[in-house]
Amino acid sequence: MDDNKEKKNQLNIELKEDVALGTYSNLAIITHSTSEFVVDFIRIMPGMPKANVQSRIILTPEHAKRLMQALKDNIDKYESLHGPIKDLEGGGSPNIPLNFGAPTAQA
Repeated sequence: MDDNKEKKNQLNIELKEDVALGTYSNLAIITHSTSEFVVDFIRIMPGMPKANVQSRIILTPEHAKRLMQALKDNIDKYESLHGPIKDLEGGGSPNIPLNFGAPTAQA
C-alpha cells in the first residue's frame, strides 16, 4: 500500500533535448512586483551594442525565496570543493564589461 502512495506522489519531470542543451547567459536582471519576481537572463557579446533577453522566468515570491536558498546551498557546496568564488567588485550592481577587455576601436 505504501508503494502505491509513493508512486502516486511522484512527479515525472521531462527534459526535452533542446532545453537540455541550455542557454548561455552572463547577466541576469531581476525585477519584482507585490505578486511576482521576474528574472531576465541576458547574453552580452563583445562588440555588440545590443543584448537580447534569452529567457524570462516568472516566480512567486515564495518560489523566488526557495530558489535563493537552493542557490546558496549549491554555492556553499561548490565552494567547499573548489574554494571561494571571486566576488564582483563593489558588492552591488556588477560593473558590466561591455568590451570584454578588448581594445577600444578608434576611427
